[in-house]
Amino acid sequence: MDRSNAAERRQRLVTAEPAGAAVPGGLTRRRRRQLSLGGQYGLFVVVVVVVAALADWGTLRLNFANWEVAKSLFPDVITVGLRNTAVYTAVGFGLGLGGGLVVALMRLSSVPPYRWFATAYIEVFRGLPLLLIFIFVGVGVPLAFPGTNIPGGAAGQAGLALGLAAAYMAETIRAGIEAVPKGQLEAARSLGMSHTRAMRSIVIPQAFRIIIPPLTNELVLLCKDSSLVLFLGITLGERELTKFGRDLAGQQGNTTPIIVAGVCYLLITIPLSLLARRLEARQRRGRR
Repeated sequence: MDRSNAAERRQRLVTAEPAGAAVPGGLTRRRRRQLSLGGQYGLFVVVVVVVAALADWGTLRLNFANWEVAKSLFPDVITVGLRNTAVYTAVGFGLGLGGGLVVALMRLSSVPPYRWFATAYIEVFRGLPLLLIFIFVGVGVPLAFPGTNIPGGAAGQAGLALGLAAAYMAETIRAGIEAVPKGQLEAARSLGMSHTRAMRSIVIPQAFRIIIPPLTNELVLLCKDSSLVLFLGITLGERELTKFGRDLAGQQGNTTPIIVAGVCYLLITIPLSLLARRLEARQRRGRR
């Protein structure tokens, strides 16, 4: 009896719904997703076509992609701008990494004054705009210490200013140290190692292996922040990419030098970003 009633209900549903009728509840989830993606792609294509149709490509090419102006920038854009940018970034990263490690260890210290100083340093320099730090190094240090010259000239000043931003690296390093299992330190101490030797030989190397990807991202940020060196009053031979492109753009009345400087920045930052992604992917595979 139950079988006959079920068969009758199925028969009524089949006869009540004409062929090709919509399924109750509307479109399937997969179909709705396909329509949504199709609409987004269509909107993107329309926007691109409209922008391309409205743009004055002749003026853009003349003012932003002038081949003759671009050729006149070489080789100085490489030997001066790109080289100085790399030097400022490397010096700042080295000082920031060393200072960040010291501040991170002070932040984790059991001595209260060390922790207080590290906490104050991190909160102050992490909250200040980097431009103010550059102005402080370029103007405040000579006034505070008359007759004192920072070694290395512009590179030393830029490295000090970028290194003072070690507050970000300090927090990254501290997080890496805390991510190392406590059993590693306890095992090292049980083998007779002192706390200092255990940190130096066991914990810190593992912490740096963990934080290599975020440190690579910090290096990319420092590379871009090196453009603030122009506020230090540098000479022609000390110009980095932004200053170099800005000066040449003003001299030639053309924006192409700034575009070329931007491309040179990408030659540094894109490989570093790809390296950071590969390191992060390798770490994820290692955890599995």
